[in-house]
Amino acid sequence: MIRLADELFEATRTLVPVAPLRDRVLDLTLDDAYMIQSRQLERHLAGGRILAGRKVGLTSPAMQRQLGVDSPDFGYFFADMVHRDDDAVPAGDFISPKVEPEFGFVLQETLQGPGVTLEQARAAIGAVYPAIEIIDSRIADWDIKLLDTVADNASCGAIAVGTTALPVSVEDLTSVTCSLLIDGEVRETGTGDAVMGDPVAPLAWLANVLGEQGVALEAGQLILPGSFTRALPVVAGESATAHFGDLGSLTIRFI
Repeated sequence: MIRLADELFEATRTLVPVAPLRDRVLDLTLDDAYMIQSRQLERHLAGGRILAGRKVGLTSPAMQRQLGVDSPDFGYFFADMVHRDDDAVPAGDFISPKVEPEFGFVLQETLQGPGVTLEQARAAIGAVYPAIEIIDSRIADWDIKLLDTVADNASCGAIAVGTTALPVSVEDLTSVTCSLLIDGEVRETGTGDAVMGDPVAPLAWLANVLGEQGVALEAGQLILPGSFTRALPVVAGESATAHFGDLGSLTIRFI
């Protein structure tokens, strides 16, 4: 497992993808995949990178259908992976990037599972921001199943988060509509209830899964709970917008 983790770590640095892991280790388990992910996290932290937050993926039916899986996963991101509204994002920093519109939860309280309830998760959210996750795969040709993407940090490439919080109550997130625009054209639209029925549910799920490992979600961290829609590919010269109607929006430009 250490060898596979080190391969993915190097692929993150060199942008040279590796072959699907599931074809190379036929008895690979989900625990193995998360062990591979954790090994990379340890190496990044040892190298001085700063953990900024966590992401939950594969929470919407659209994304589960797109990747042929039936369960969520999670990963992490560092401070140097966070972009802001109207940032110019180098497409060359990724292998084959795609974008997803999401909420971004900034925690005002630490969440320590197991046993975190939806009510506790809601109370821990200090602010809700517009966000975009840029997913990318260190697995060649996006040829992934659940074990591959889990090992590959849940296919996280980078994130973008707005500078102004959305004026919305946490209790109303299920009814919020968000559209994903590419170059100003609406390409996908979804509502908050597409994210595991309630966008707060992935937050509670993540707190409980990590809690079983003795890891807490810390106050001040940013958590992305999953996409409203399926992911769309982007290339240099295109812009991507997560548009939350009258609540606000977030745009990034790929160069």
